[in-house]
Amino acid sequence: MEEKFCKYCGAKIPADAVVCKECGRQVEELKSQTAAQPNIVINNSNTNMNTNINGGGYNGRMKNKWVAFFLCFFLGYLGAHRFYEGKTGTAVLWLFTAGLFGFGWLIDLIILLFKPNPYYV
Repeated sequence: MEEKFCKYCGAKIPADAVVCKECGRQVEELKSQTAAQPNIVINNSNTNMNTNINGGGYNGRMKNKWVAFFLCFFLGYLGAHRFYEGKTGTAVLWLFTAGLFGFGWLIDLIILLFKPNPYYV
């Protein structure tokens, strides 16, 4: 068996050794198993575009918070604030149930109080 000396510690190691068994240092370059690296071709045909169809929330109809709030405060049991916002389905429901028996009117009043001015519907 052929031997060689480690260039760091001087210990005898096999001729085909890459790492010294005594000091643990690498004594030779690692030989690659394959002769050439594979040719990697990346064909990126990604044409996706990030398009927001919502428009950032500002494409709706702009409404004044205080108009809606006072409509809700004085005529909320009739659904006037809902008619103002263009929500006719729930406005008719508010009209026939007296603001969902007062609970919906109160909840809408609180929600309108914390909305930004102007808000978009």
